[in-house]
Amino acid sequence: MDAIHRFSKPPLRRPRAIIAFEGWGDACEAASGAANFLIGALDADEPFAVIDPEEFFDFQAHRPTVSIGEGETRRLTWPTTRFHYVPMPGDDRDLVMVVGDEPSYRWKTFSRHLTQVLCESDVEEVVLLGAFIGQVAHTHAVPVIGVATDPALVVRNGLLTSQYEGPTGIVGVVLEACREAGIPALALWAATPHYLAANPNPKAMLALASRAATILGFDADLAELETVTSEYLERVDAALEASEEFSQYVAELEESEPAIDALDADQAAGLLSEIEDYLRHNG
Repeated sequence: MDAIHRFSKPPLRRPRAIIAFEGWGDACEAASGAANFLIGALDADEPFAVIDPEEFFDFQAHRPTVSIGEGETRRLTWPTTRFHYVPMPGDDRDLVMVVGDEPSYRWKTFSRHLTQVLCESDVEEVVLLGAFIGQVAHTHAVPVIGVATDPALVVRNGLLTSQYEGPTGIVGVVLEACREAGIPALALWAATPHYLAANPNPKAMLALASRAATILGFDADLAELETVTSEYLERVDAALEASEEFSQYVAELEESEPAIDALDADQAAGLLSEIEDYLRHNG
């Protein structure tokens, strides 16, 4: 059985694609949050294709969900990877949004299925979104690191570079699959503050969404996300003012160079529960 289920063939014009996964490379829900916000803000259509999860997921780790109404099961939702068509009437190029969960099994096969749909859709370039925990301050601009199939893409877009070597997630595997398929691809990685790791981070979502829009050359109304970000930062600053230890720690981070490849979890461990409780009770 074909793992790719196609529902329609949208009239795509020289499309670009944005891809994001929930899971290991989605710290503070920054990548998936940015992609899902763009899907809503750009009025994306229902998925025109999905990758069936049967071969790729451990359903004890990624359980399907049910919706129930009047005592009956109304809908069963599986962790599928979804391809959305976004028509861009004010532009001569359309957009494809790809979202889903990081799969459990057969990453190479999964990534080749994904790039197969991109190739069949004539996608000309890809931006992948990711986020990680870094030793950075929430008061500074979000550091965004670039990794690409061609290093020139990183330089051309003025992105930070990283010397990280080690375990990777599905974003890194899909990036390599794009290289094999001959699709230029650029992964954007946002660094999120380690002392706020327990909460979704709209500031990092905004950084990824705006940078992806700039790189791919399309307009998106980010006003709602900007408002949410402002409210979030106000709550964090209130927590900072309420805690002398928190305030001092952030001040030290502000004065140091951002450590985008490392985090000092032990130093911040005592702050995490305090900040998490404050944000939860003042949301």
